Amino acid sequence: MGPGPDGTAGDAPTEEITGTPAAGDVDDSAPGGPPEPDDDARVLLFMRPGRNRELLVETLRERYAVETTTDVEALETTFDCCVFDAHEFNRVAGTIQSRRELSAPVFIPFVLLVSDEAVGMAAGNAWEYVDDIIELPVRKAALRSRIANLVERRRTSLRLAERERRLADTVEDLRLKEQAMDQAPVGITIAESGDDDNPLVYTNDGFEELTGYGSDAFGTDCRFLQGDETDSETRAALRSAIDAEEPISVDILNYRRNGQTFWNRLTVAPLRDENGSVTNYVGFQTDITDRKIRERRLEVMSRVLNHNLRNKMNLIEGYTAMLREELRGHDVEDEPIHHALGVIEETATDLMGIADAVRKIDHTLAEPSTELDIDLSERLPELVSRMTDRYPAATFELSLPDPDSPDPLMVRVVGLVTAVEEAVENAVKHNEDPDPTVKIRVERRGSDWIEIEIEDDGPGIPDHETRVLEHGETSLTHADRLGIWLMYWVVNKAGGEFSVSTGDAGTTLRLTVPIAP
Repeated sequence: MGPGPDGTAGDAPTEEITGTPAAGDVDDSAPGGPPEPDDDARVLLFMRPGRNRELLVETLRERYAVETTTDVEALETTFDCCVFDAHEFNRVAGTIQSRRELSAPVFIPFVLLVSDEAVGMAAGNAWEYVDDIIELPVRKAALRSRIANLVERRRTSLRLAERERRLADTVEDLRLKEQAMDQAPVGITIAESGDDDNPLVYTNDGFEELTGYGSDAFGTDCRFLQGDETDSETRAALRSAIDAEEPISVDILNYRRNGQTFWNRLTVAPLRDENGSVTNYVGFQTDITDRKIRERRLEVMSRVLNHNLRNKMNLIEGYTAMLREELRGHDVEDEPIHHALGVIEETATDLMGIADAVRKIDHTLAEPSTELDIDLSERLPELVSRMTDRYPAATFELSLPDPDSPDPLMVRVVGLVTAVEEAVENAVKHNEDPDPTVKIRVERRGSDWIEIEIEDDGPGIPDHETRVLEHGETSLTHADRLGIWLMYWVVNKAGGEFSVSTGDAGTTLRLTVPIAP
């Protein structure tokens, strides 16, 4: 590398870095006092050991974290200002520009200390590398002031860079959210808050695909989706919630641009500013037409199954009994006829059982979620007592966790006791042994889960009955016992796990559920 800025190969600054008293040393007790410490700022003294470096350390450490080095690799570390003497500057000046590029766009200051006679020569080429050239000797206050100005410039640069980074992150975040809203598979709208109307200011692509309306709907209230067949009570509930600035979700019949009706699951929620005032409303629209049709179909099928089928089965049972009585009155001893009547009666009874099972499933699963806890330590003994009265020949064994435990055996799973009752009763009804045994075990699984096992000594559940739980039902593979679906759906609704294990010794049903779904 060429000669240094003072024309020498390493002329060091004089000991009078702040000058002697005769040269104007500053009294730090002057107005303003000593500088406030800035421990977060790091000043790197890239200087040879000597008195001048010691004086600089003494002068700057009152305010900054000061480190000394002559290692070029130190320039790649993080610092807030780097001070060179002429000798070390000559040695590493070529690395300064690459260090600036590494720090960009954040400003990083470099300072060169030179003796009085080298100032003119330093101005010739050093300014291309450094941000300040300080002539020695120099007062302490002046030195600290100039270093402080450079450090503050860097701090300002850091704040600006951080602000720009946050702004860029915010812009990217907004762009991502806007993209998510635009491409969401549901309709999304934003409307302004108003006394009577809430004009639209945004609609996403999903809303246009759903309704046929896009940006041309801006400035109008979303009520244009309503029509003659839209339920008036639903309209009133929607308007009331908006006027009360409360969120609401409704199923509402709406109309597309082409006049086609569709069922819309509409959710509207207010958006508030930092003062809590509602400025806008966001709406989410989902086409639930297929679901509503399916619900109506299930309602009709349920009515037919629970009412019409029951009435027809009652007629069959009644007339079958009349025929059997008629045959008995005429002393007819035709075994095939009696057998046929028995088959009719048994089939009618089975169909009535299916109707009852469907009604039980519908009633159990249709129960609304409750916040009330169920104490299994009370409900299960009551269940065993009922089963004992109903099936006196059967043996029921109930095993509960430690009764002295301070933690009650509480759960909040809708239909859980009904599912356990179904499992216990099926274990008895499908066991040909005249003295069947059913064991019920309850255990805690950690602090948040309960596991219930129902074990019997019966013939076991056929494989095709349990296989449908994993693969679904088909015309060839289906379950004859609806009770197993009741148990499965209760556990599944709670987010738990249901399993069936069948062996030579019988069947074990395992219901694992969270305490509070």
